[in-house]
Amino acid sequence: MSNPAQGTRLNKFLASCGVGSRRACDAMIQEGGVYVNNAICVNPATRVTSDDTVRVGKRIVTPRSTEVVLFNKPRGLVCTAKDELGRETIYAALPQKLHHLKNVGRLDKESEGIIVLTNDGDLALSLTHPRQKVEKEYIVTLNQAFQNDVMDKLIAGVYTPEGRAAAKAVRRLSPRRVSVVLETGLKRQIRLMFEAVHLRVTKLVRVRIGSLGGGGLAPGEWYALEPNEIEALKTNPKPRKQPADVEKAKRQRPSKNASSHRSVRKTAKKQVRGKSSGRPPKRRR
Repeated sequence: MSNPAQGTRLNKFLASCGVGSRRACDAMIQEGGVYVNNAICVNPATRVTSDDTVRVGKRIVTPRSTEVVLFNKPRGLVCTAKDELGRETIYAALPQKLHHLKNVGRLDKESEGIIVLTNDGDLALSLTHPRQKVEKEYIVTLNQAFQNDVMDKLIAGVYTPEGRAAAKAVRRLSPRRVSVVLETGLKRQIRLMFEAVHLRVTKLVRVRIGSLGGGGLAPGEWYALEPNEIEALKTNPKPRKQPADVEKAKRQRPSKNASSHRSVRKTAKKQVRGKSSGRPPKRRR
């Protein structure tokens, strides 16, 4: 193995290979599933260099460049690579070349809006761990108008079957529409919070994750972040004064594989500085 003063910690190295978050890699190493130069290594702090051969099971792993894709999930898809119930997944709406990326967090089947997919386990953890307090913003449509005291209750916190849940911010948009910002991510949190105050969510759209907004993406479209955008996200995933948006960037149309899904738009107009060119966006790569 490499000189202890040189190289990269094994858990960080595995995360850079897309194996998982550092925490997940720690567990994998300690369970004896990782080999360095054909010898089992159980110490996550072991340092490795480019001269070392690292295997996870029988598979040799090497660092890869970080990929991050922002995807506007249509309603009706589930956020998993393979669904045990046979339901259509988000990967049906994405091209094959993106199927190696893992979704960061989830939206339930009936919800829509932006999700992040990446091959960087550390980045995924930084966007989801409660300690990081990365904001997620949702536009919620309710079955009826609500009183202003409902917003105070949601911020103070309500009790749900998943535990106590509170919103960081709530803003009324119309009699039946509201913006909700969360820093936590309990299962079906927003729906359960409104049920606790006797309201029912009829539409739920996530519009922002930290500094990433999806205003320029139609349902079923995706956008691959540029290297400088990825670096900025790694440095500070939390929003600036004005949440970043991909509206000015080139947008990707849904994969042909998603043609059978009715809620996936098959055409879209490229937006540049708020204007429409009337031409469909070009695929990259």
